[in-house]
Amino acid sequence: MADVEFHDEIVDVPLEGDIDVPGAAKSDDELSTLDEPVKETILRDVKAVGNKFAHVLIPKQSRVLLKEWDLWGPLVLCTFLAIMLQGSTDDLNMMGENDGGPQFAEVFVIYWLGASVVTLNIKLLGGNISFFQSVCVLGYCVCPLGLALIVCRVLLAVSSDSLGLFIARFISVIGGFAWSTFASTAFLADSQPAGRKILAMYPLFLFYFVISWLIISHTHS
Repeated sequence: MADVEFHDEIVDVPLEGDIDVPGAAKSDDELSTLDEPVKETILRDVKAVGNKFAHVLIPKQSRVLLKEWDLWGPLVLCTFLAIMLQGSTDDLNMMGENDGGPQFAEVFVIYWLGASVVTLNIKLLGGNISFFQSVCVLGYCVCPLGLALIVCRVLLAVSSDSLGLFIARFISVIGGFAWSTFASTAFLADSQPAGRKILAMYPLFLFYFVISWLIISHTHS
């Protein structure tokens, strides 16, 4: 066996190329987010949330919702739905009536648990997407249903007994359901294995269907 000799020599190895740290400033002149005014930080975040809503309402070939995910938009939508779909008032309960709407906490549970279950299903089927990316997309894509809810509340303020107004409410909710499903599919379809897209999209369909049912079944303004 040949003897191996070790020499204590220091060899200078030239290092070439740039090492970029994600999220770090590109130059010393750029303002760090830790030093910027609170107002600018809030305005930047609000603009980013608004941009994501725009991508949902007008789906494009963009991965903004996946690359720059956040949960601010889904939280705002969830709170909005929970408030607007608030269940019976105390007066109605005393009269033994019910407006068909869920309670505030029930909407929160349905919203976040539903999004989590759909995301878990996507992950189990081999989807190449993170948990929070999927929840972000699912949450933002509830926006069309939120608009449908506004239309329904306006129509309910006119009358809740008219067949024509019920049909108008039904059409608006169906339109919101179709648009939410289409938008979420447009963002999530490419992250699914080719042979399992239908299995991944089926729970997503049920998720938006349940929210649509909550909206159409709410019969009081």
